[in-house]
Amino acid sequence: MSSALDRVRQVAVRDKEARFTALLHHVTLERLVMAYRDLSPKAAPGVDGVTWESYGQDLVANLRGLHERVQQGRYRASPSRRAYIPKADGRQRPLGITTLEDKIVQRAVAGVLNAVYEADFRGFSYGFRPGRSPHDALDALATGLYRRKVNWVLDADIRDFFGQLDRDWLRKFLRHRIADGRVLRLIGKWLAAGVIEDGQRTESDRGSPQGASVSPLLANVYLHYVLDLWADWWRKRHARGDVIIVRWADDFIVGFEYREDAEKFLAGLRERFAKFGLELHPDKTRLIEFGRFAASNRACRGLSKPETFDFLGFTHICATSKSGRFRVKRITISKRMRAKLKVVKDQLRQRMHLPIPEQGRWLAAVVRGHVAYYGVPGNTKAVAAFRDQVARHWLKTLRRRSQKTRTDWRRMHRIAARWLPPARIMHPFPQARFAATHPR
Repeated sequence: MSSALDRVRQVAVRDKEARFTALLHHVTLERLVMAYRDLSPKAAPGVDGVTWESYGQDLVANLRGLHERVQQGRYRASPSRRAYIPKADGRQRPLGITTLEDKIVQRAVAGVLNAVYEADFRGFSYGFRPGRSPHDALDALATGLYRRKVNWVLDADIRDFFGQLDRDWLRKFLRHRIADGRVLRLIGKWLAAGVIEDGQRTESDRGSPQGASVSPLLANVYLHYVLDLWADWWRKRHARGDVIIVRWADDFIVGFEYREDAEKFLAGLRERFAKFGLELHPDKTRLIEFGRFAASNRACRGLSKPETFDFLGFTHICATSKSGRFRVKRITISKRMRAKLKVVKDQLRQRMHLPIPEQGRWLAAVVRGHVAYYGVPGNTKAVAAFRDQVARHWLKTLRRRSQKTRTDWRRMHRIAARWLPPARIMHPFPQARFAATHPR
């Protein structure tokens, strides 16, 4: 199975103009099994109510039937179930929860298409790509700020990207590389399946359901042609100074040596996006002075310290080391931490009367996951503050279980030390890891 896709990958690397006419046969029964096992068993079911566990009770027969329907063209995509998750700013993010079979087929097809598009995607694109994590993008951004002459940063936000994605343009982009009509029809079915909310089915001719397994790949394809290729061309053709770019899905940061370059790039980007049905969010897109000379340059002009920007859960700050050298300090976004602590508090209320060991095991997993992501150099205080607040919420919950509780802070410290992992640094310095993963 992998050797067959290896041949596809080799052709994609060797011939950038090649169009692949036969890809669906790579969606084998074995690949469907792999896609099923990659899904989370705890994921919410779609409109048909089928769960991961119930589907797996007769897995081989179910996947054989699914494979036959896909290969014979009898597979039908189901509409997504609308759900909302809270955002850090208090708003609701709409998600489209697809059925289990749609997830399986989408994941399998995305795995096949990745063999083609991984040969095309630019190195500064990190989101939802095999072997690339958010910390790889964070490392690349920090390393670019250190090694390049960056004085200005464009913190860009695309307004409602998944809802405004133009499907006609997406089909044109896909046809640059994909000539297998069956694969293109599958993607068309998923895009046109619609959404069910409050029992009502709605359809749209724009966008891709956020939450579908194939949506991240389609988003990367769309932005590859709309943003990445254009930005790469622009910095080679028009930039007078250094330009760095790091993109994670629809969130991207661009650094510039000169303000004139930044302003010209931003003006050109607005025109570029307008052509393809996209728009930069006017309130969330900012051009700020940021870099090793930002603090001194602003002080000479009588301005305050440099502004900060957020990227992938971290607030990036211009700071100095103990030796006085410039460094990029990264701390947990305060709104993200407050939102997570609110979820912990609400969940503790629901687990109030469970035994302490059961509560402790759950909270240990929460703190461990938080430390694993946010435990970067320079963020120890924020990580320790999160652990302390979790212990504080736990103490309040234990005290509410009974009016005669004997739980005080002395006992709580012992309980926290027993169950909650310590706050510590889990990641190396970004330049060190970037140099190891990108040897020159």
